[in-house]
Amino acid sequence: MARHDPKLDPATGEATLERTLGALANCWGRENGHLSIDGQPLSARLPQTPAYLYSRRCLDAAVASLRSALPGSIGIHYAIKANPFPPLVRHLAALVDGFDCASLDEMRLAREVAGPEQKLSIAGPAKSRAEHRYAIEAGITINAESVGELERIMVAARSTGRRARVALRVNPPFALKGSGMHMGGGARPFGIDSEVIPSLLEQRETLAEGGIDLVGLHLFAGSQSLDAEAIAATLGAWTDLLREWQQTTGFTPAELIIGPGLGVAYHPGDRPLDLAILAPAFARLDEELAALGESGGRRIDTRLELGRFLVAGAGIYLTRVVDRKISRGTTYLVCDGGMHHHLALSGNLGAVLRRNWPLVAVDRLDDPMSETVDIAGPLCTPLDVLGKNQPLPPLAPGDWLGVLQSGAYGASASPSGFLSREPATEYLI
Repeated sequence: MARHDPKLDPATGEATLERTLGALANCWGRENGHLSIDGQPLSARLPQTPAYLYSRRCLDAAVASLRSALPGSIGIHYAIKANPFPPLVRHLAALVDGFDCASLDEMRLAREVAGPEQKLSIAGPAKSRAEHRYAIEAGITINAESVGELERIMVAARSTGRRARVALRVNPPFALKGSGMHMGGGARPFGIDSEVIPSLLEQRETLAEGGIDLVGLHLFAGSQSLDAEAIAATLGAWTDLLREWQQTTGFTPAELIIGPGLGVAYHPGDRPLDLAILAPAFARLDEELAALGESGGRRIDTRLELGRFLVAGAGIYLTRVVDRKISRGTTYLVCDGGMHHHLALSGNLGAVLRRNWPLVAVDRLDDPMSETVDIAGPLCTPLDVLGKNQPLPPLAPGDWLGVLQSGAYGASASPSGFLSREPATEYLI
């Protein structure tokens, strides 16, 4: 078999090992060829695989880097759906200004960890009666996704005898270009079509009579974009809509939650988003919203809602090789972890085409990647793929593999009950 250069695999275009590990410099250590924590190899520190390992230090760095690009008047909300592991959410509570929730359990978790000054919201297109009641009683802002939901919220407000804090979630006439998942533009189950928004804003007195305090708007056009110019253009398009609605209806939101769609580099060829390029766009957003607030006679409390961007790089998924086999010329490493723990890794979570993730032999970092292998999990399905044509050092049963960038949409977004397998263990260090 031909030897592959450990710095670059010409067949797959894999990023260099140095570049792959570079993002972890402030989170994990690298000593004597081992990925390590506090000078001790991960494989010696953890009792078992499969497991997810999350770094407090990396979470701190992600929030700090975003803060450095934002004006001080724009806050940060963490979208719990990206990773609801309670110790991780509790750690983030000291770093962010609030939480966005997507279920009753997430609201309960957010209330448990949030401080008195932090604001909470809930989004989702089919909220239950229990979720409406809980949000109203707890003072959590409900992002209304339809006219029908506004009617259901009014029923819930009457039944609780309390007023509901509501923001209208907007389905804009545009999508975030370059996003991995479009959440706006065209027909969507999410949000209220932008052309309907003005009529609802003009009915805010009627909504108030029904028990709804219309406190603001929730703006989200797409996620997982690595195109800074597209993100900047979308922020500008949002302020254009807000200006138009202020002029036609006189409505200035007291609260504004914007999902900017900041993406994470996962695959060979992906270039990490440069926040320095986005900083001027955030400054313009702040200036334009300040002008709108001055025109409308109220300050607009603006928060960016992010999930993946804050937590993806803080997580590593660890699995161990159980078997090494050759089938008709293809070398397979069969592992104890698979798609039931890390669905996105298999390409079965929104990906059109499966691409390799940054994956390392955690105890062989200095060894040449001299062979190309396919990596499979333990499940009885050909969908259980961890890697295809993946360059690695020669590995044997018992060796550990680490999948980087695994802090978001990992354990909680995967079918852990498939084939009645045990879930992966999670740790925050």
